[in-house]
Amino acid sequence: MTSLAPILQGFFTEDLAQRRASTHTVAAYRNTFRLLLHHAQHELGKAPSALAVTDIDAAFVGGFLNHLEAERGNSVTTRNARLAAIHSLFRYAALRCPEHTLLIQRVLAIPTARHITTDVCYLTHAETDALLAAPDRTSLLGRRDHLILLVAAQTGLRVSELTALTCADAELGAGPHLRCTGKGRKQRCTPLTKSTARLLRQWITERRAAPSDPLFPARLGGHLSRDAIADLLAKYLPIAAADCPTLASKNITPHTLRHTAAMDLLTAGVDTSTIALWLGHASTKATDIYLHADMALKEKALARTAPRTQDAKRYRPTDSLLAFLENV
Repeated sequence: MTSLAPILQGFFTEDLAQRRASTHTVAAYRNTFRLLLHHAQHELGKAPSALAVTDIDAAFVGGFLNHLEAERGNSVTTRNARLAAIHSLFRYAALRCPEHTLLIQRVLAIPTARHITTDVCYLTHAETDALLAAPDRTSLLGRRDHLILLVAAQTGLRVSELTALTCADAELGAGPHLRCTGKGRKQRCTPLTKSTARLLRQWITERRAAPSDPLFPARLGGHLSRDAIADLLAKYLPIAAADCPTLASKNITPHTLRHTAAMDLLTAGVDTSTIALWLGHASTKATDIYLHADMALKEKALARTAPRTQDAKRYRPTDSLLAFLENV
């Protein structure tokens, strides 16, 4: 009987390390297997260190996925992300536990769940302006928060990219832009408007910040966390909604600002290939969601179609047998 513990430990210390997985990937996988081991301890009555590979079969994994959706209230997207982590572990185990090949194949055969794709949530120009006006810019903290929201809505940076920025990543001379490292360790530069570059230059000068200092520091001087950005947004949304009531009807998260930047580019006539490069997408497939969300673009396409002038006629069968089938 092969113990699960050395397989799981090797997966993190060897496989993910050799693949140079990002800290975000490692953290996501770690959380998945913590949930899996707790579920196994509850369902099987075994300590995590005592589990065998055979305990985590396809039936158990299926039950775990159902537990995530039914009891923890996870979305289908989260469920599929947890399954992807499990698949990755079992692909690693396939080379080290050949005696369990059939069990591993059955786990790897578990499909991702399909789900309804909804239109992306983004802010209109009026909503964006109301949100940017919410922070009190007479205080240092308010100026920082205003800049965070402004940069996020203009550049479309991911939250992890935004919080990792240092002052050295801001090129504020000719051709102002921000440098960041995104998913897959892909480095890219995102341009800034002259007004935003001027505000950032004043912000860095005011703080007398060193190049290695965080561009948007926390109260104690370190980098902000993802939760801090979410809390910041939640703080200003009610203030902005008082001036722009439509904000109250939307489910707005930090990622909404990324969608807002993409929609602004699309409505300005920028093609999806350029938007994909701007956002750091691996392909334009991920950018196509913004085409579905843009109703104005669909209305333009409708206006270009020729109207049907002929009257629609009801189909009438010409044969008695066809008439019989028509009435079945």
